[in-house]
Amino acid sequence: MTREQLLAEIEDLLRTTPPLETIREGTENGHAWLGRVSAAIESWNKLKMIHVTQFLSDIHGFYASFATSGFAGLRTLLHQARSDLRMQTLGPANVAVPHGMVFDYFDEIRKIVEVARQDLLFVDPYLDAEFVSRYLPHISAGVTTRLLAREKLATLLPAVDVFARQAKMKIEVRSAPNFHDRYVFVDKATCYQSGASFKDGAKSAPTTLTEITDAFAAVLKTYEDLWTGARVER
Repeated sequence: MTREQLLAEIEDLLRTTPPLETIREGTENGHAWLGRVSAAIESWNKLKMIHVTQFLSDIHGFYASFATSGFAGLRTLLHQARSDLRMQTLGPANVAVPHGMVFDYFDEIRKIVEVARQDLLFVDPYLDAEFVSRYLPHISAGVTTRLLAREKLATLLPAVDVFARQAKMKIEVRSAPNFHDRYVFVDKATCYQSGASFKDGAKSAPTTLTEITDAFAAVLKTYEDLWTGARVER
């Protein structure tokens, strides 16, 4: 298997991750997914198999908290493999979106959020009702969605309330001063910076989506700390 083929397999595994409950119930789909994960990680880096063995033990163990941790660890390992293979084959996932190509921008963000299986954190001072209707329907069930916003809370909060009730999703909203950049963090494992507000995309000017790689840990800590200290709005 080439590295390009392995990358495609790992991206498919991330897209098709079954719920943890399905895996713990011992369904055929769950067994098949875990088998594919083990084979993919072994093909990517045999030394990582010791972690896979531990994560599988935790997932099938008695304690639900260990299972949740093991599942998160397995997905983080998949994200690590994906990022490593991307850098070796494609480079970081950077996209330039020309002025006016608003659907192209939307489609790139859609593909990012559909990968999430546990946690999404959007950081953007201008999140609003339009953002909710555009992106939140593409988030998988069971994913905790966190929105760090500021300027458009008057329209954002009512839209979030209605959508969360209908979709039965867990959505948290907080606000904070003194932040300007726009990021989306996926499962605390990958991060993308947007040159434009998520609600506008390339509407008014060309923009970019840049995967943060080398500085990922520092950027994640910065915004997790900002989230922790932010005002709870919902």
